[in-house]
Amino acid sequence: MTNVFDCFVAEYKEKYLQPKKQYDNSLLGEVRQVKDALLDEKFKPSMALKNILNKQIKRAVYPMEVAIVGQFSSGKSTFLNALLSRDILPTGIVPVTSKVIYINYGEREKLKVTYRSGVKEYRPIEDIALFSDQRIDTMQEIKYLSIYMPVDILKEMSFVDTPGLNSQSKEDTESTKKVFQDVGGIIWLTLMDNAGKHSEQQILDTYMAAFKTKSLCLLNQKDKFSAQQIEITTKYIQDKFSNYFSQVIPLSSKMAMEARCHEPSVRIDESMHDLVKSFKKGLQENPECATLQFVENDFAAFKKEVEEIRSLDVSDLETKIEASGINDVLDYMNEVMSPNASDMKAYRIKNDLKNICDILINSYHTMSSVYDALSDILEISKEKSIKKFTEIDMRFSTDLTGIHQRIDAIFHHISSEIYTGITPTETHEFLSSSSGFLKQKKIEKFTYQTFKIDKNRILDTLFYHDRSVENYFEKVIKDLEEFEYRVNADLHAIYIDLQYDVTLWQHKYLLLSKNREISSDLEFSQVKRFASKVYENILNTYHAAILKHMDSLNTKIAYLNAVLSYNLRQTVQVTILELEEKILESEVLYLKESSKFSIHKPGSDEILSCLKMNFDFEKLDDILISQNSYLHRVIKESQKSFKEITKEKQHFIAEEKVPRLEKIKALQEIKNRIKT
Repeated sequence: MTNVFDCFVAEYKEKYLQPKKQYDNSLLGEVRQVKDALLDEKFKPSMALKNILNKQIKRAVYPMEVAIVGQFSSGKSTFLNALLSRDILPTGIVPVTSKVIYINYGEREKLKVTYRSGVKEYRPIEDIALFSDQRIDTMQEIKYLSIYMPVDILKEMSFVDTPGLNSQSKEDTESTKKVFQDVGGIIWLTLMDNAGKHSEQQILDTYMAAFKTKSLCLLNQKDKFSAQQIEITTKYIQDKFSNYFSQVIPLSSKMAMEARCHEPSVRIDESMHDLVKSFKKGLQENPECATLQFVENDFAAFKKEVEEIRSLDVSDLETKIEASGINDVLDYMNEVMSPNASDMKAYRIKNDLKNICDILINSYHTMSSVYDALSDILEISKEKSIKKFTEIDMRFSTDLTGIHQRIDAIFHHISSEIYTGITPTETHEFLSSSSGFLKQKKIEKFTYQTFKIDKNRILDTLFYHDRSVENYFEKVIKDLEEFEYRVNADLHAIYIDLQYDVTLWQHKYLLLSKNREISSDLEFSQVKRFASKVYENILNTYHAAILKHMDSLNTKIAYLNAVLSYNLRQTVQVTILELEEKILESEVLYLKESSKFSIHKPGSDEILSCLKMNFDFEKLDDILISQNSYLHRVIKESQKSFKEITKEKQHFIAEEKVPRLEKIKALQEIKNRIKT
């Protein structure tokens, strides 16, 4: 049981109590801290972002890069061979360096060929000439070359051999221009007898004016001139090229190459290299050997050669190296160029990291703008919809008034028919009276004039033979149906307009794609998914509200149709019955006291009032023409619901946008921690 508990605790600590990463104050430590922050899972980082941040790590680790540049045949490759103390790079009277060649430190000598297709091929370093001569047709397929060599100077700085700026190949020139932006130093080689010419001045104006602080000019082939000529030319170039270079140094690449290649350390390294090759060859030829006898002779020869090299007098070599000017170049590179390059590299890397943060921040702003655009559309559509609802209320209230007037006219017509159906008629009643001394009862016939309502004729006229009333009502019902259709169409059009605006937004952002490769694919996919779900998340609620209000309107119209279709005949019958009762009541009073009461004859206004009361015409007034008519109530409810839905949806959209805003804030904090 204890073991299980211990495992649980250990697993919990590993998952939830991981120690906070510590970073040193070096450039590499700062870059690693920014990298880990930007690759946090909450940002859903892309592979492109991971790759570019890994490149920044490599930039922080890699030594300073120095570009070797100049017009062709100025001795760039020879100078580099002198720096490396190796006859590695091909030289010639035509521009043979057709590709950018990166020269880096490596435990073993090798050549890496990087093709435009992305394919990488490793070859022996001796094959460099096969891949750098612009006279070879297949050069177009190669993007750049990389040389790796176990040379101590390459631990401190790497070199970039560039095509000449005056090469006939436009691609050569463009490749060289791109290199200038990233390297920590630039060494411009020019021939001493060619320096300062107009053609060179034009090239320097075009390509070198922006890089003075990290550029050195070498006047090559000093071995062909006297000390006085060298001094005069150097001073002249220093004055003339002061806008392009921080220093000018005369040099003999040829002398430096010849001397450095014969330095004892270089010759010993070459012997060691030959011994290793021989050892490898022996292993291949004797794969099952149990001893090293196969290499004993070679090793003995190596020891003897090393002893001889160490016993040589190298004073002449040292003098020759000093005279070549190569030591001045190395001193400048180590004491001036390297410190400046380190500062510049740190500045450029940090600046690039800030730019990466800006790109990511802008991508989240782009995503946030998607939500803002939808919220703005809903706000604008809400205002337009409120206005359109009001216009519907005003426009169709006039139609309702007309319908009401036609119904009222029908009731006036019915009232008139009932009134016409009331006719005077003579009737009698037998009344008893007492007379004489003995008060004998006497029955007397009393004749009087009253009024009779011809109910059958009225109903027959209104509902059977004459179809005028039915025709009136059919017209009213048709008007109501037309009214219902038109109002429903206008109400639905409000939703259709909103749907159109939102669909335009949707179509635009369904095609949303990140404009920078390092932006998060998953984040943009989520935004596009939000756009694809806009009906379910946004429009559906508006649609349901419109349908609800249309249904409410249709229910009222159905009620009116039912009332008009089925209640009128009953209303007429009830009204006639009530009028008859009033006449009878007046007869009773009249017979009791004829001098005081008279027989009641219903007037047209009374008949109309009675009809409307029995029909519940007041409710009809309330529905059709009151200030709070059913249309007005439906419109007000529609406006209210559209406002509430818009507020609710805008809140929903704002909540969906919050994670993007939080990530913008987090990225801004990461950027602010990068001090340049």
